[in-house]
Amino acid sequence: MHKPGDVILGGLFEVHYTSIFPELTFTSEPHQLSCQGFDPPGFRHAMTMAFAIDEINRNSNLLPNVTLGYSLYDNCATLVIGFSAALSLASGREEQFLLKETCLGTPPVLGIVGDSFSTFSIATSDVIGLFRLPIVSYFATCSCLSDRQRFPSFYRTIPSDAFQVRAMIRILKRFSWTWAGLLVSDDDYGLHVSRSFQSDLAQSGGGCLAYSEILPWGDNPAELKRIVEVMKKSTARVVIVFAHQIHMIKLMEEVVKQNVTGLQWLASEAWTAAAVLQTPHLMPYLGGTLGIAIRRGEIAGLKDFLLRIHPDLHHNNSNGNNMVRQFWEHTFQCRFAPPPAGWVEAGGALCTGDEDLENVETEFLDVSNLRPEYNIYKAVYALAYALDNMLQCVPGRGPFSERSCATLQRLEPWQLMYYLEKVNFTTPFGDQVSFDENGDALPIYDVMNWQWLPNGRTKVESVGVVKKSAFKGEELTLDEDRIYWNFDSKQPPRSVCSESCPPGTRMARKKGQPVCCFDCIPCSEGKFSNETDSMECKSCPEDFWSSPQRDHCVPKKTEFLSYHEPLGICLTTASLLGTFICVFVLGIFIYHRSTPMVRANNSELSFLLLVSLKLCFLCSLLFIGRPKLWTCQLRHAAFGISFVLCVSCILVKTMVVVAVFKASKPGGGASLKWFGAVQQRGTVLALTSVQAAICTAWLVSSSPTPHKNTQYHNDKIVYECVVGSTIWFGVLLGYIGVLAILSFLLAFLARNLPDNFNEAKLITFSMLIFCAVWVAFVPAYVNSPGKYADAVEVFAILASSFGLLVALFGPKCYIILLRPERNTKKALMGRGITKT
Repeated sequence: MHKPGDVILGGLFEVHYTSIFPELTFTSEPHQLSCQGFDPPGFRHAMTMAFAIDEINRNSNLLPNVTLGYSLYDNCATLVIGFSAALSLASGREEQFLLKETCLGTPPVLGIVGDSFSTFSIATSDVIGLFRLPIVSYFATCSCLSDRQRFPSFYRTIPSDAFQVRAMIRILKRFSWTWAGLLVSDDDYGLHVSRSFQSDLAQSGGGCLAYSEILPWGDNPAELKRIVEVMKKSTARVVIVFAHQIHMIKLMEEVVKQNVTGLQWLASEAWTAAAVLQTPHLMPYLGGTLGIAIRRGEIAGLKDFLLRIHPDLHHNNSNGNNMVRQFWEHTFQCRFAPPPAGWVEAGGALCTGDEDLENVETEFLDVSNLRPEYNIYKAVYALAYALDNMLQCVPGRGPFSERSCATLQRLEPWQLMYYLEKVNFTTPFGDQVSFDENGDALPIYDVMNWQWLPNGRTKVESVGVVKKSAFKGEELTLDEDRIYWNFDSKQPPRSVCSESCPPGTRMARKKGQPVCCFDCIPCSEGKFSNETDSMECKSCPEDFWSSPQRDHCVPKKTEFLSYHEPLGICLTTASLLGTFICVFVLGIFIYHRSTPMVRANNSELSFLLLVSLKLCFLCSLLFIGRPKLWTCQLRHAAFGISFVLCVSCILVKTMVVVAVFKASKPGGGASLKWFGAVQQRGTVLALTSVQAAICTAWLVSSSPTPHKNTQYHNDKIVYECVVGSTIWFGVLLGYIGVLAILSFLLAFLARNLPDNFNEAKLITFSMLIFCAVWVAFVPAYVNSPGKYADAVEVFAILASSFGLLVALFGPKCYIILLRPERNTKKALMGRGITKT
């Protein structure tokens, strides 16, 4: 179909959807290929280009003084026909184009709108690209066509499959579908999509493919049966199909046969609008399908233009009239004269050319869903704007050699390519059109939903848009409330290999399976995950521990010997009780200081011993409560000095008893001069000073400090005092032990002295208790963790203190308070006589 003009644009369209190849006998000249199956939508595509050129010619602001013409060819959905048509457009029709000797004049065509198939466009562009003739496709989506090295002159107004793939992945992510099946057609379109989809899906981390199958061309029921069985057995509830309408028709026959329901289909643009699949028979299976569709547009005046098409408009050109005559015959089921043989005899009608298109139902006139037509409209305008920009070039400021401009008289197709790459305009529908460095236009798709209405009818509803803009990048907009879901729940299905791992767990991939198939492993103690599908558990900070659910960290419990717990209360009570008893006994002794019982037992040392015992009881309080630096430093020093003071007093008392006994013998009076009051005080002070020196050296060299211990319990912080130096701690205890053993040995040796002077038995018993307690303390202290070590030390302090207090002062208080008749000098002096 042709129309003359100053500049000719070519077009390749699928006006017939199949062709018949002649039988090759090799004995006679083969007949031409025969196109069969008139396709009204395909003819509408061709007429859309004719309308766009007619509209441009009527526009005084675009290409003024230049008339566009067209040459439209039918590819008959056959590669060889489409390829031949493209070569005819590039080289010119022989009867119209003759090379002039001056080589002046415009080329046969300046650009081609088409082809509709990716495979056809690849073959055509491989050759036409050598001549740098621009080809602007409206329907070829293969991402391979973006290769500028191979296809330098290819452009398109439909998004490439690369964007369609990313759009599909965005939909998967939107509904959290991480487990899906992929079906593709066995051609350039499907195989390129398969590779691109798997690569982009892996990079995006949006999910995994449960299976990937190739839909065969032609009749292959065994393979289709196998593919449907794979779909049926898979746990994936989402099926993505990048294939053509013919593939889906054959696939759905097998799906219906095996009754595979409960699937959510995602359709590529190749079959989203396929009316042949939107039947009540298939909607139980395909209802709710979400599909990517070419952007729908509005083209004002197109329907009126289509209604004006009439065979007699092209009576002067039988070749140009051919498409219109075929459309007319198909629409009105008639034949123009001369009719085929037997047509009239069979009752067939003759076409008059006066038939009225408005009185017949034909999808040719349906302009409510203009999608490929809108891309054709944009492609024609892109070429027109590029040509307009080129003709507005000012000589001397041009982009070519020596700043020259292109002219219609010497126009080369590659010169138009320069301006086509820079074209940028906005359609009346509001969409911006421009091409990137790969020849791809700014991509935009409608998201369609196949809805099964209550009355049994079907409707394909636009529910969103996915597009890429120069400023915002890629974005998906969906109106989920308008989406029809073909499930009982009326909600999106779940399609995952493994359910999401909740907080508190981590993902552990199943061996030999995709990354979407995993087990959820609870986080170990001390680790947590506060996100869904966490790849690993994070360790809690030092002073925190994981919650029972392992989904967050909580402060670790703190442990120390507290005044508020039962053990601490008991020890505190015992300490205060011991202190009170010491004060009470000291009061008794002070009150009865003039009595023989008090005076006979070295009252000054007794007073000092009671004070030291009181200090021993009180120093145990330093071991209770949260450790601080001053308590850690003071507790062992106070304990060591208090006990050395106590044991020193006992040691001196024992030595005095022995000295008094020796002095009572003839010639022994000299020994008492070494144990007078001054010597006793000096001895106690000297022995205590040694311990004070030890403590001072310890505190200066390696002082005890508070420490947060996490070794005993992972979920607890045990506050304790580290001794700083075990050696100094051992020296401190060892010195107390040496004095205690000396006291015990002296008292033990003096236990059989006459009772008149003897306090040695009480000292022996008290030191036996003291040594027993502290011998038992060492292993108990070493094996007690945390606060229990402090409790053991406090218990040892209290036990030994109570032992000394009771053993040394119990019998005396008994006599002073309950047997005052024995608290006389006579009674004390007579105790030894009565026993002899």
